[in-house]
Amino acid sequence: MEDVLEVYKRPYNPTFPVVCLDETNRQLIEETRKTIPVKPGRVRRTDYEYRRCGVVNLFMMFEPLKARRHVKVTDRRTRKDWADCIRDLVDVYYPEAEKIVLVEDNLNTHSIGSLYEAFEPEEARRLAEKLELHYTPKHGSWLNMAEIEIGVLSRQCLSQYIPTKELMTAEVAAWEQKRNQANVTVNWQFTTADARIKLKKLYPEI
Repeated sequence: MEDVLEVYKRPYNPTFPVVCLDETNRQLIEETRKTIPVKPGRVRRTDYEYRRCGVVNLFMMFEPLKARRHVKVTDRRTRKDWADCIRDLVDVYYPEAEKIVLVEDNLNTHSIGSLYEAFEPEEARRLAEKLELHYTPKHGSWLNMAEIEIGVLSRQCLSQYIPTKELMTAEVAAWEQKRNQANVTVNWQFTTADARIKLKKLYPEI
């Protein structure tokens, strides 16, 4: 826990960007009866019946000090999907970075081994050398600021019926662009000093 909190105290450095990564799945849902739009004196009406159209996964990559986020929509969240996400981070979003300081939870797919499962050893090593990994503790995923961004995405974009992966990708991209242009970030206040007081019971007793 303190390791992640100390990472959040680092000053902005474009060659060592601090990026929080998390993922969530969302069900694709199609309405069975057309929604009646809002009219003067009448609220919007959506029928409670719907049709399930599968599930997609969303990777949230969030750089709080730069107020930038990127969302990747995938069919699954396997080791290969995580590895592909990391390659996007390294080659597409942060090609000039010396190292990416990556904060994520300790899900079993979030490991250097996943890179070696997805790519040839030379490529896996290249990507691994670009990462400085920091894991949130067990039951401490709330320390990952990407989880906060996923909550905002859910409220602002994903509360509607979205029936296809293509539409999900388009809706999420529009949300991402609007939020990035507004330069919105997370005002993180929880510090190591706070943790030692408020979460004292979690520390080992000597």
